[in-house]
Amino acid sequence: MIKRANIPAPSPKKRPHTQSRFGHEWTDNYAWMKDENWQEVMQAPQKLNSDIRAHLETENAYTNATLAPITTLKDSIFEEMKARLEPEARGIPLPDGAYAYFHYFRKGDQHGVYARHDLSLKTPDDMTILDAEALSHESEGFFDLGDVSHSHDHNWLAYSVDRKGSENYTVFLKNLNQIDDDLETAITRSAGALIWAADNKTLFWVERDDNQRPYAVRYLNLFDKMAHVQTAYEEDDPGFFVSLSQSDDRKYIEISAHNHTTSEVWRIPSSAPTTKAACFAPRRSGIEYSLHEQGGKTYILTNTNGATDFTIMAANPNQTDCEHWQDFIPHKSGTLIIGMESFENHLVRLERENALPRIVIRDMRSGQEHIIAMEESAYSLGLVSGYEYNTAQIHFSYASPTTPSTIYAYDMNTRERHIVKTQIVPSGHEPTNYQTERIIITARDGEKVPVTLLYRKDMPKDGSAPLLLYGYGSYGITIPASFRTSILSLVDRGFVYAIAHIRGGMSKGYQWYLDGKLDSKVNTFNDFVDAGRALAALGWTSEGKIVAHGGSAGGLLVGAAVNQAPDLFGAVIAAVPFVDVLNTMSDAELPLTPPEWLEWGNPIEDKAAFERILSYSPYENIRRQAYPPMLITAGLTDPRVTYWEPAKWAAQLREHQTSEAPILFKVNMEAGHQGESGRYDSLKEIALEYAFAVKAVE
Repeated sequence: MIKRANIPAPSPKKRPHTQSRFGHEWTDNYAWMKDENWQEVMQAPQKLNSDIRAHLETENAYTNATLAPITTLKDSIFEEMKARLEPEARGIPLPDGAYAYFHYFRKGDQHGVYARHDLSLKTPDDMTILDAEALSHESEGFFDLGDVSHSHDHNWLAYSVDRKGSENYTVFLKNLNQIDDDLETAITRSAGALIWAADNKTLFWVERDDNQRPYAVRYLNLFDKMAHVQTAYEEDDPGFFVSLSQSDDRKYIEISAHNHTTSEVWRIPSSAPTTKAACFAPRRSGIEYSLHEQGGKTYILTNTNGATDFTIMAANPNQTDCEHWQDFIPHKSGTLIIGMESFENHLVRLERENALPRIVIRDMRSGQEHIIAMEESAYSLGLVSGYEYNTAQIHFSYASPTTPSTIYAYDMNTRERHIVKTQIVPSGHEPTNYQTERIIITARDGEKVPVTLLYRKDMPKDGSAPLLLYGYGSYGITIPASFRTSILSLVDRGFVYAIAHIRGGMSKGYQWYLDGKLDSKVNTFNDFVDAGRALAALGWTSEGKIVAHGGSAGGLLVGAAVNQAPDLFGAVIAAVPFVDVLNTMSDAELPLTPPEWLEWGNPIEDKAAFERILSYSPYENIRRQAYPPMLITAGLTDPRVTYWEPAKWAAQLREHQTSEAPILFKVNMEAGHQGESGRYDSLKEIALEYAFAVKAVE
């Protein structure tokens, strides 16, 4: 049982802020927790308003005091998790011409080393190209690498570093042929990928605006002292974000402007990086597409012409507008094409059917297709992207909740596979001690919802077991049935681990996503609650012994679910939770708000959207009732779910709590959305969550 600390719970002042819209008036007593200079705080956390800082520190002190009795358990779980990680784990070397690139950890490393092999040697030594561990020691607090990108001639390395957690990365340049100090470039607001042009001089990156939105692609000749930063593309619509990649054959720099339902791709020849970007096909509302080169044609993965689960079409050079696209792989309802890659002689696509993935390989010379699928009832399957286009070999990964990850090398011509890496659990793991099941529960409206279960075979199915119910249910994101060493610390203590594949994800195709957004968003929350009730009714657990766990938009999920059915849950873990939906979606200056209107609706201009969001937003729907113990986390410099959302939510929950169960809020004052970035430090946060779960329902 989690008991309140013997110190007063935080009781922040109320400073009523009243708003009125569409004839409805609502008051936010804790709106003051948002620092009006939040953009500046993202870059300089020390500039946080002193009153807000004092309150956050009070919250941390209360949480630390309340959770002090579980310190021994937390530390024990952390050591278990740490012992399951390979201390000297190595990634597989992926060939790129004369070298093969990979990442590995030395014993004790949190960030590891980026290295390469000289493929001309029979037994090549590891050649370090970037010691990320050494770099991390130069930072006083947070450290995260954004991207590590080598030039086409293998002589230069560009990499980016975030030392605040705000996802604004500074870019550095490294000469791979000399031992020199790394050079800081003029690039200080990189948001993601770093792409080299074929001239091995010009670097492209995405830049964030003052409101933290990735909105422009810039480029710079890094070796011309007279050169200035140039703009390849700049997005005027704040509802569209910009991302950057290169085509599979690396002939094009590709710029994507997109929101959640619409995309548009612009291209620049990599061999002529100063060429004006050309639009492949102008954006059309509700139409998404991505491009893949093969055999002189461009193959387009798209949902055009009503292809809800996506289709593949083809376009000839100089006829790229959508009216010229030709059918290639027809749409098949219920079979979602998740993604694809192209090679000199093959197209490879990843599909999901009946909530299970498979890889389909098409030989473009013969037109023949074959499928790579697995036999377990629940598993994850994914492509491991490499560098080479002119190859018949691909790599793919396979895992299940009971089976550690295995990476295979696969010859697309001979269909032969061999294992190149198997995940090792140093402390030991016997898969036969565990059982995975995929069950189907019936939601209140009759829909069939898949649930993946992991448990020890000796667990009694009599309702006595505690259960951690995990869900997400937004943006079409599907939670894979993969192997997670950390979750074994709960399962070995008698927990059932359950993933509810609720509407709002794409477990059952794209329509499954559409059925859990906008007007249908409440299905997401109902599915989660119904899954919990069904699992209790079937004897997997009992009501009141279920720990709800969700993060980010999954925090919205558990927040709405606990408002709806507080007695169902014995505890709630909400990591960086998106819970202030109405106020956030009403603030067009926030980083994610305009693009998110297509996911939730625009409550500023649309009365129906306003009323719908108001009906479920966790912050606005707190009422006086007995809430279970809740652990809520946040990151001060988080640009995705800003710290004040969970801070306000915790204060409002505590004000309305009628039971003795504590409402705990912990904010990382030196990190953002992802929390701690090191592979061991991040485990400490998980260990705290799991220790809380164990004690809350024991």
